[in-house]
Amino acid sequence: MAIYSIRDLEKLTGIKAHTIRIWEQRYQLIEPARTETNIRYYTDDNLRHLFNVALLNRNGFKISKLAKMRQEDVASIVAEIAENNGSQNAQIDALTLSMIDLDEANFERIFASYVWEHGFERTMIELIYPFLDKLNVLWLTNSISPAHEKFISNLIRRKLMSAIDKEPVTPARDASTFVLYTPESESQELTLLFIQYLLRARKQRVVYLGGGTSLSDLRDACDPLGADFVFTVLQEPLARYSIQQYVDNASQTLKKGRLILTGAQLFINYVKLPANAMVLNGLADTMQFLDNLQVAHLNAKA
Repeated sequence: MAIYSIRDLEKLTGIKAHTIRIWEQRYQLIEPARTETNIRYYTDDNLRHLFNVALLNRNGFKISKLAKMRQEDVASIVAEIAENNGSQNAQIDALTLSMIDLDEANFERIFASYVWEHGFERTMIELIYPFLDKLNVLWLTNSISPAHEKFISNLIRRKLMSAIDKEPVTPARDASTFVLYTPESESQELTLLFIQYLLRARKQRVVYLGGGTSLSDLRDACDPLGADFVFTVLQEPLARYSIQQYVDNASQTLKKGRLILTGAQLFINYVKLPANAMVLNGLADTMQFLDNLQVAHLNAKA
């Protein structure tokens, strides 16, 4: 059983700690447990109920009414709202609750419903990426366990791979060639898989090397291909190089083409970019780059 502090509840539910205490004292909404030394803590059941109450409160239900309802009835109304409410915040809340409960079936319902209404690409951009941003904050503040993070990441990874497999392998005749990889010790595979999906959907040629790729392996792939673009993520510190050294070395492995870089390390550290390298600042920049590439191909045909 996981245990949570009131600050953990605040980060997970978005409800201020002060408000949670008022709800406890005035409405007896949840009752914290106490350690032998009288330190308050909260259980999974407390978190789940508070999460459900918060979602209903944001949907117009009064706390005074919710406090008199059975937890099972509150959860039942939440399930109905999560299924019928297409708003982004409600869906992100529902995904977070699915992660906390390790509830794959609920994740599947939320994801499939959003895809049916908006398509896979918009689901990733509007639902999954904002959810992952929230997950990153929760992870950094130790508000969720590695088990939660692994559970939800593997579900999203499976969805990405399934979507990639549905896209035709055959690129357009005038397609650019992209090589995608992440360095050794970099774990941000979900970003790389989504880029692979976006490129395949836009009929570009993609060679996916995946995680743990050394620079010598990158060279072995790029030399015969004559890659137009090499895309990588530098989110985490590198074990054997400074970021500047790594960017310089990676750029030198390319005989032609451009090195495309993204990730937090490029903004935490000052990096002087080689002439054949460029940085994309997050998903918005990446989508703009792909749109510009599409326009360039159309103009070349005209």
